[in-house]
Amino acid sequence: MNAVELAGVTKTFGTLTAVKALDLKVPEGRVYGFIGPNGSGKTTTLRMIMNIYYPDSGEIKIFNEKLQGAVSDRIGYMPEERGLYKKMKVGELLIFYGGLKNGKNLSKEVDEWLERFDLMEWKNKKIETLSKGMSQKVQFIATVISQPELIILDEPFSGLDPVNMDIIRETILELQKEGRTVIFSTHDMNVAERMCDYIFMIYKGEKVLDDTLEAIQDRYGDDTIRLRLANAHVNLTGINGITKVNNFGHLQEIRIAEQADPQKILRTILGMTAVKSFEIAKPSLHDIFVRIAGPETMEVNHA
Repeated sequence: MNAVELAGVTKTFGTLTAVKALDLKVPEGRVYGFIGPNGSGKTTTLRMIMNIYYPDSGEIKIFNEKLQGAVSDRIGYMPEERGLYKKMKVGELLIFYGGLKNGKNLSKEVDEWLERFDLMEWKNKKIETLSKGMSQKVQFIATVISQPELIILDEPFSGLDPVNMDIIRETILELQKEGRTVIFSTHDMNVAERMCDYIFMIYKGEKVLDDTLEAIQDRYGDDTIRLRLANAHVNLTGINGITKVNNFGHLQEIRIAEQADPQKILRTILGMTAVKSFEIAKPSLHDIFVRIAGPETMEVNHA
């Protein structure tokens, strides 16, 4: 069964079509990543799945049912705009959120989550005393405390330091192992690559990618070379056969022309600097994202 199904879903705001004729199926028990530029329709789509926005046309089903009544109790949602009752104490707030969905006293579960997220000493502190990162962890706990079957997270890693990112990431993967379905939006392509079973990209309101990372990369072929150079300041732009250079410092990711010889390109670069590593690879999700939504695309569309 699919946890979420969208069929021909369209949403407009005045003259703006935020989402256009979107079809999407999210299988149960998977981690599904939503990516796309700002304003592309990610959050609008998530809000329609949550019934916060109603589509102008099309149909949305959650666990093969329309989102109403008891079905909504099976979903946990963490919005991009974080919002907690600032005057409530952390422990009280989490017990309150847990009780909203299943009516049980989750005091024990609250303590376990607070211990896990290193927040126990803040249990009796008011939300308004927490740092932004701590508040975000509390909001995440509030989203999952009732053990929802479908968990929807809008930018869950935004603003977190690496330690807390790891805590959230590991928790999401553990929830998946328990059989939960997780949908999250992110601007971090590395996170999407490492975590997601499927990746969905929306651009200007329309679906442009929806598949496994491997299948998406296969579509773009083996036209990428990753290099680690001894001299990070060598300019590879202009070398015959190279069509694009992504410079990350000592690591360079280059795109080569269809008929180009990688070994010839390597020999040319070796004449400029020592090469510490050289790998013919499939394009990264970052590169694919830029190919679809980057400046080059805009130039082609306006040509």
